Amino acid sequence: MTVAAVVLAATPESAIADADGLPSVRRIADIAWSGGATPIVVVSADPDGAVARALAGSSVTLAEPAPTSGGPVAQIRRGLGVAATVIHETTAAFVWPARLTWVGAETVTSMIEAHGIEPSAILRPTYGGDGGWPVLVPLDAAADLASIDAGRDPDEIVGLLMTRHRSRLVDLGDPGTVFDRGTPSGALPRYDGPPEPAAPHAHEWGAALADAPEDEPLAGPSLAPFGQAEDS
Repeated sequence: MTVAAVVLAATPESAIADADGLPSVRRIADIAWSGGATPIVVVSADPDGAVARALAGSSVTLAEPAPTSGGPVAQIRRGLGVAATVIHETTAAFVWPARLTWVGAETVTSMIEAHGIEPSAILRPTYGGDGGWPVLVPLDAAADLASIDAGRDPDEIVGLLMTRHRSRLVDLGDPGTVFDRGTPSGALPRYDGPPEPAAPHAHEWGAALADAPEDEPLAGPSLAPFGQAEDS
């Protein structure tokens, strides 16, 4: 079972916007990796190399976006297609807007574990009763993205998928799933933690990161130009 993280930046400025001293996509990549997501794909234009520089030293694939005429759904399909090419065993992916910079690594881990129990279900985190991000989408369900028109925004896209496939809202008590970088991290509501485990077994936070050798050399982001990977 392999769950990717697909980080979607509408513009290069959104990708590198400051999030407590780190570029947004770098902060998200670090959180996703710590929580156990792999591969990590950032879909963003990068005309001057600023996004690649922000990701230097991380195990991330920077993917050139699909044509903007395809709308948000085309960018989601692009990221999922690249993720499935990077690791063929990928079974699902987090769809993760770049503005959601305060998600906790524990949330990523909990959702991956819940996917292990319900591999066919779309999982959406909630906080205070509101649907949040990132949304975990099994690749089998992602095939339906081809039938969604370009004018739909990400919330509408996820909503349509959830009406067509088995889905579950997961209360994880993480304000970062709802409050984006427009809210300073110090002003976030209290982190409550899940009222009950997302999956019925114990886990160890950040285990995937802990398994990496301490002396492993840093690598910059790999690049996936548009057209290298087929859309899902």
